[in-house]
Amino acid sequence: MFELALDVTLLLIAAAFAAGFVDAIAGGGGLITVPVLMLAGLPPAQALATNKVQGVFGAATAALSYASSGLVDLRKQMGAAAIAFLAGLAGAFCVSLIPTQALRYVLPLILIAIAAFFALKPGLSDADRTARITPAAFTLFVVPFIGFYDGLVGPGTGAFFMLGFVMLAGYGILRATAHTKLLNFASNLGGLVAFALVGKPLWITGLAMGAAQIAGAWVGSRLAMRIGAKLIKPLLVVTSTTLALKLIYDLF
Repeated sequence: MFELALDVTLLLIAAAFAAGFVDAIAGGGGLITVPVLMLAGLPPAQALATNKVQGVFGAATAALSYASSGLVDLRKQMGAAAIAFLAGLAGAFCVSLIPTQALRYVLPLILIAIAAFFALKPGLSDADRTARITPAAFTLFVVPFIGFYDGLVGPGTGAFFMLGFVMLAGYGILRATAHTKLLNFASNLGGLVAFALVGKPLWITGLAMGAAQIAGAWVGSRLAMRIGAKLIKPLLVVTSTTLALKLIYDLF
């Protein structure tokens, strides 16, 4: 039996499908699921923990979907994924140790800057460009930084990985999206391990939402691969801007 009433659970499942769809394309699915979980009556820590449970299914599905189409070699990305997992785990364990209030004031400005970059930067397409750093440097310095942030704070992780792959690794929009998903899955999984110990997620509800995440992520990733940057860029701009506005609303 579900831990919540059936009608509430069905609403959460529908929200998870929508979140999986959006997340597979541009990230930001937590904008949908976390508020709905809290509206269902879950305290913040439990809502975040349950969100991690269902979110890993969508990220994993998107990663496998992109890999099956040849956009990313998962075996070559396993080292980076392991680092993202450990960084996400470490960040989640440091939630109560590191003050993040100052970061929460700066984060909306960063997200708006990311939205402006993808909206206004000329020449951004699915075509790759010259990389500014080596793959090894990206794995050793960029991945752990963003993975740690995912465990510590969370919002905007997908956008940060996307920005890193586009600006530093030189990937085109679609290829950057494909490579983001496995790392996002890994850092989410690391965060889940830590949150599961303290947040007491609703496992059955989270797994039911996870099934809907799988369906939404499969549809979203297939659509992204069909349309590419023409779909990913505007949706990334919308999700980053919406997340920034939500964070500003939460602060004030």
